[in-house]
Amino acid sequence: MHTDPPSGQERPQGVLIPVMEFLGRHSPFDQMDPVHLEFLAKRLKLVFYAHDEEVTGPRAGPANRFFIIKQGRVLGEPLDADGNITSTAWELVPGECFPVGALMGRRPVRTRYRAAEDTFCFELDREDFHKLFRMSGEFQDFCTRRLASLLDKVRRQVQASAAAGLGGDTSLNITLGERVRRDPVTCPPGTPIRRVLQTMDDEHVGSVVVVDANHRPLGVFTLHDLLSRVSLPEVGLDEPIEAVMTPDPITLPPTAFAFEAAMLMASHGFHHLCIVERGRLTGVISERDLFSLQRVGLVNLSRAVGRAEDVATLARLGRDVHLLIGQMIAQGVRVDQITQIITLLNDQVTRRVIRLCLDDTDPELPEFTWLAFGSEGRQEQTLKTDQDNGILFLPREGMTDEEARQRLLPLAQRINQALDLCGFPLCKGNVMAGNPECCLSADEWRQRFTRWIDQGTPRHLLNASIYFDFRVLHGNQAAGEDLRTWLLEKTSQNSRFLRQMAENALRLRPPLGLFGDFKVTSGGSHPRSLDLKVNGATPIVDVARIHALAHQVPESNTARRLEACAGAGLMKREDVAAWLNAYHYIQLLRMRSHQDQAQVGQPLSNFINPERLDELEQRILKEAFRQVRKLQSRLALDYQL
Repeated sequence: MHTDPPSGQERPQGVLIPVMEFLGRHSPFDQMDPVHLEFLAKRLKLVFYAHDEEVTGPRAGPANRFFIIKQGRVLGEPLDADGNITSTAWELVPGECFPVGALMGRRPVRTRYRAAEDTFCFELDREDFHKLFRMSGEFQDFCTRRLASLLDKVRRQVQASAAAGLGGDTSLNITLGERVRRDPVTCPPGTPIRRVLQTMDDEHVGSVVVVDANHRPLGVFTLHDLLSRVSLPEVGLDEPIEAVMTPDPITLPPTAFAFEAAMLMASHGFHHLCIVERGRLTGVISERDLFSLQRVGLVNLSRAVGRAEDVATLARLGRDVHLLIGQMIAQGVRVDQITQIITLLNDQVTRRVIRLCLDDTDPELPEFTWLAFGSEGRQEQTLKTDQDNGILFLPREGMTDEEARQRLLPLAQRINQALDLCGFPLCKGNVMAGNPECCLSADEWRQRFTRWIDQGTPRHLLNASIYFDFRVLHGNQAAGEDLRTWLLEKTSQNSRFLRQMAENALRLRPPLGLFGDFKVTSGGSHPRSLDLKVNGATPIVDVARIHALAHQVPESNTARRLEACAGAGLMKREDVAAWLNAYHYIQLLRMRSHQDQAQVGQPLSNFINPERLDELEQRILKEAFRQVRKLQSRLALDYQL
């Protein structure tokens, strides 16, 4: 059943007000200029769809209408080539609209949209849709920035599925105040151990916080302390608890996020953290509270890495890293948090390898700093990673740079080989500390970087994209920061080098065709595939690096670089949010693909076949690639390329 106006005619002025009031309650229409909103309202027609009636689908041909749900619900059902539903449907409710991607791409929809109940939809002809797109900046932004809302929908679906299937809230992106389940169990410092143990048994808890008269936390006593500090040393149970507690507990405010607590626990090897507000204890958070569904504990894995007595043990623990990350992906943990957790564990493996290799080493060894480059330097590692590292050394008195290098190279090569055994393959480009060109004094690093910046050959630009994302993993932190400060001053003053870096970054384009379809490889070892790293993640990383080098942003992490640019007013915050959503979704697909490949024993690859993604995932990936294009267009404009 259709209401006025018929196709091609405008809605009478008298009935515009209720239509515009409805539109004004929903995004993006609530942000549109009244003139543009009136243009839309005049051209909408209202169509009724009975329960279970198809609104549109793949058989309807290229999308020719824009739908806004006024009343009722619509189900989106992804279909395969034979018309079979391929994955879980999603639901659209009043105020939501579709199918933007198909209209933008001038192609048929790949989803069947069906009325879940008696439903009314406002409809706009394709020609008027494109006119509105050209007229209204707000509407244009909505059509090209749908990524954030789509990603939120995916996260909610994944999170709900994990919680329903495995039992428990797994989000690390909520505050500790929201996460705490009960009041903390406490005792004064003079309480006998015997009474504390009885309290733990009565309350069914694994920890007690020792507090002073003002309820400030003085220490924590856990079941682990019972074994190591009471049972094994045979301490009497009438001794005060302060004699065996772990003093000076790590604390966070209730406004801190669960992810911050998880990273602190893993870094320090603790299973419990105190939540403190204005100096007073308000709660206790445990690893079990954060990761109730994990079979492999983050803290236990971190501890095991730190205590590993040989490289073979570290290699075995690497398999648990894959299992842990797989669980986090299934539980809906944010991908930027997952990459930081992977980097944390990889950092700990590297530091443990260095310490093991230092146990039997040259007593005349010069002081050195171990540098991580590339994705580890940016704290953005996935499960597919190789080694990119180097050494910055300070020669002993009376020792030349070359003599110091010859002392260090055998150690560096042992570390590189040990890391290879632990699952970090040797770098095919030989960007490793065991290479004499990557084992340099501070002055030599400056000379090498100066040559790359001043000459700017294609090889130099490639090197800069790897080496300039460095971070200290072992040794003198100040030496690394001094090198970074010098580098940023050098690059920010060389506009020619920055322009060359920008030209180089624009060579890698997102794999989208003229009408928004995926451009896949046609042959080779990965036919019908997209390279998510080279054509998706790398362009975003490159642009963030260029802005950091141009504006002396000391961060090495891509997200923090872009956020720092937004904070300095160099970029719009809403643009940065859209670009980071795109980056994180591409990283999530890479991570999921690596996990699937590892489970079946395949070599890890950054190639995926987009046809194996469901409709919603394909929509999000295309939108992510469009955001990469926008970011590159911004870079081209900045450098007039």
